[in-house]
Amino acid sequence: MSLNKYDGIVIGSGSVGTPLAYFLALEGWRILVLDGKKSPGQGQNKAAIGGVRATHSDPAKITLCLQSIEIFSGWKEKHGTDIGWIEGGYCFPIYTGEDEASLRKLLPVQKSFGLNIDWVGPEKIKELIPGINEKGLRGGTWSPGDGQVSPLKAVAAFWKESRDRGAEYRFDEPVTDLIISSRRLEGVITPRGKYYADVVVNAAGAYAKQIGEMAGIDIPVVPDSHEAGISAPLERFIDPLIVDIRPGPWGKTSNFYFGQNDRGQVIFCYTPLRPLVGTNRAVTSEFMPTIARRMIDLIPRLKNMLIRRVWRGLYPMTPDGIIILDKVREREGFYLAAGMCGQGFMLGPGVGLNLANLIVRGKPLIDPDIFSSLGFHRNFQAQRSEALK
Repeated sequence: MSLNKYDGIVIGSGSVGTPLAYFLALEGWRILVLDGKKSPGQGQNKAAIGGVRATHSDPAKITLCLQSIEIFSGWKEKHGTDIGWIEGGYCFPIYTGEDEASLRKLLPVQKSFGLNIDWVGPEKIKELIPGINEKGLRGGTWSPGDGQVSPLKAVAAFWKESRDRGAEYRFDEPVTDLIISSRRLEGVITPRGKYYADVVVNAAGAYAKQIGEMAGIDIPVVPDSHEAGISAPLERFIDPLIVDIRPGPWGKTSNFYFGQNDRGQVIFCYTPLRPLVGTNRAVTSEFMPTIARRMIDLIPRLKNMLIRRVWRGLYPMTPDGIIILDKVREREGFYLAAGMCGQGFMLGPGVGLNLANLIVRGKPLIDPDIFSSLGFHRNFQAQRSEALK
């Protein structure tokens, strides 16, 4: 066998690429993973805050994330490596009747796909979130099986386990072009050489569109950025990761979510009111004043919390806000794991498991009808209209 010939090539060693390499290596495949960064998880993976939830409205996301939770939660027992898993659940505290009605409406759908979630009253919310602002608190949803993981520990664990099973990683080696013969994608080109494989997977995150262009394929993924931050360690008092969907300071809804990691640090993220489109990751002047007001209003006892650092990460967004997980018809041998819409870390293990099965056996593990909603050849605008109903 040629040293430059592989069973599969994965472009990107982040939240999706490393789990995919792990599951393909478990199948006995000879895998090459290429990344322009100097080590695994140095793109958007390290910008993630580590929340892992199956608390979604989309059936595909629910089922994929349930698989991710199973993989993350059992990792230490299976491999002996601590990846910072905390099963503290997710909690959505609610203060308006409109928000309560919206979340209650989702519960039957979420439960039908196996999610352990329910509506709980204000007393339970106060127990879950000590010191929460009680004024107008109506209750909220709680999904105790959700949790948190360290993104850096997790990506390092997938990298090690896949490498130990034969996967080869080449860092500081970006893909600059693709090798195409007729309709087949045969390999990739980097500054250091050419590599061939029957299967090439685009798991390039925010740069998936550029890889698609090399194949003559228009992948509708455009990155925008969200900001996050982390505090100095505090005595641990919050178990769940909290999502606050109250109206923001300008009367519009903008999600704010945070939790305490396994070291007691409060890690938080905010959805900006106006999308910050592009790849600029410089922090903004809006973030800390906004996040501080929201955090202190929700939990006043956090007013003296020391912030250690802040950062911005990229969300590779699709037009309908739903990920792309599919085989490309126009280029034989080309697969997409793209457009994770800021949820690549929590989706990564489930995505990697199902895409590996699609590649090796021709079908995913989850229901094919549910999986089909993630197809590359869907009508993105029609699906977006349906999702907004």
